[in-house]
Amino acid sequence: MGIATTLVVILAAGLASQVIAARIRVPAIVVLIVVGLTLGPITGLVKIPAAPAEVSEVVGLGVAVILFEGAMGLKLTELRRVGHGVGRLTILGPPVAFVLGTFAAAAVGGFSAQTSVVLGAILVVTGPTVIIPMLRQANLKRDVASLLKWEGIVNDPIGVLLATIMFQAVTLSSGTNGGLWKGFGLAILMAVVLGGGVGWITAKAFQHGWIPTHLKSPTLLALVLVVFSLANMVQDEAGLLVVTAMGVVLGNAVLSDREALLSFKESLTVVLLSALFIIIPAELSLADIKLLDWRVVAFVLVLMFVVRPVTVLLVTIGAKIPRSDRLLMAWIAPRGIVAAATAGVFGPAMVSAGFEDGRMLLPTVFFVILVTVVVHSITLKPWARALGLLAGVKNGLLIVGGSAWATALAAKLRENSLGALIADNAYAKLQPARMDNVPTYFGEVLSDKAEEEMDLAQLSYVLAASDNDYYNALVARELGRDFEYHRTFQLATHVHSHNAGRQLGFGKRGSFAFDGLVDFAEMARRYDAGWRFHVTKAGREFPRERFEAAVTEAGAVPIGAIDTQGLLRVYSPDQPFRPKRDSRLIYFAPRRLTLE
Repeated sequence: MGIATTLVVILAAGLASQVIAARIRVPAIVVLIVVGLTLGPITGLVKIPAAPAEVSEVVGLGVAVILFEGAMGLKLTELRRVGHGVGRLTILGPPVAFVLGTFAAAAVGGFSAQTSVVLGAILVVTGPTVIIPMLRQANLKRDVASLLKWEGIVNDPIGVLLATIMFQAVTLSSGTNGGLWKGFGLAILMAVVLGGGVGWITAKAFQHGWIPTHLKSPTLLALVLVVFSLANMVQDEAGLLVVTAMGVVLGNAVLSDREALLSFKESLTVVLLSALFIIIPAELSLADIKLLDWRVVAFVLVLMFVVRPVTVLLVTIGAKIPRSDRLLMAWIAPRGIVAAATAGVFGPAMVSAGFEDGRMLLPTVFFVILVTVVVHSITLKPWARALGLLAGVKNGLLIVGGSAWATALAAKLRENSLGALIADNAYAKLQPARMDNVPTYFGEVLSDKAEEEMDLAQLSYVLAASDNDYYNALVARELGRDFEYHRTFQLATHVHSHNAGRQLGFGKRGSFAFDGLVDFAEMARRYDAGWRFHVTKAGREFPRERFEAAVTEAGAVPIGAIDTQGLLRVYSPDQPFRPKRDSRLIYFAPRRLTLE
């Protein structure tokens, strides 16, 4: 295949793997590795038409973008809650994990001392591209999830830099002096000055409009690649640390279009991750894979059951971290793309330097990735449940906008074992809810403070229900990023705006809730007239296929349904659904109905 065809195959296979993984609800990296190994060493369909050194350079650029995107998502406000733990895991953790991992590689894995040192440094990292989707799926409590996320993103560039220093130490005569550790110090200095400086200047340029809006995302991408390359020219493999610092600074700046930038970077990261996990396995051969033996298996087991637990428990001694959090972190440490990319660089380099077992670096690291991702993704939720660290099932409604009828709806949901929270920045509007013991949040839901303080882990839907149509649209769009847009709803707009040509376009608002016709004023009027929220189990003859019409004909407004597993679903004409058999139907009506 030519280079163009190869590129198309890589992108198609990578993105198809992501879709398949999402559909069957397994970590994408597992499917990507299987597909990558199948297309590469097993069938030989994908062969990269470039020298290994050139492939490594391209892979490095991709990893730089992935780490930058992850760093932009780190909130410094989280450090107020978990800063003590982050410091332990990112400052003390890497050297302890390196020493223990190196010893295990030599004593158990049978690697030479030189290769063990490099392998131990590579496996210091944990994979943010793996851990973040795992955390999202498991729905852990905020503090332990923040600790694992920070560790994964910050330790990745540290591990790469440490691997570079160790490689130089075992292959260069200059490795006997302090020059290598000066290089480490230089990398940290560049992270602060170059990464932090460029991040700050870029933020100012974006804030003052010096760069046109349509050029901001491509300019940012180019800056990441330039900063990464410049840093690597000064100090080998310092680029990842520098772009991580740049991402943290830029991600915490006040930017009006921060969400648009993040969206662009996230999409690009998905494409890059999909491609890299096809490209890197293609560098392997069947002969390389056959080098794996029982000692490598034993090494991986020691890495999981000894090195990781001992590292976490040692570095967190005396820290203000709950015992349950420490026990969870002592088990969870999946590796990802950064470990694979680093092994792909240093494996061939070790062989060139005369260390034959360097051939085993990449297949061993791939084996570590596969085992840790599969095992940790399967065991994360059960272990977290045993430790009491699950936030609970996402099954409830966030109502933005306090009112009497909103309080009644929230109370009815809570009566049926569903979560409910009413938020408003007017204290008086929350008083009815407080009197009914309905959970409330006083403040602006779109503020940074709310993001830090509100616990939304058990809520699955948003209903923007204030008396301002445009504020409702803003809330639905902003919170749609976290809840997903198909789970964010708003009341119908004012009756004078029912003309489709005069309404906000669908892309600028949330889905209209309930029957799509009742606005805030109408809900309030009907509630004052005696209408109430009811929950009734639908009879077997009830026409579930025409839920909205049947409820409306009975003189009510459809609100949603609770299925036989107790899961809530909000009704919307923009997203009609057919309630499952034996579901309980929620509706707003002047009296309880018999839904036969």
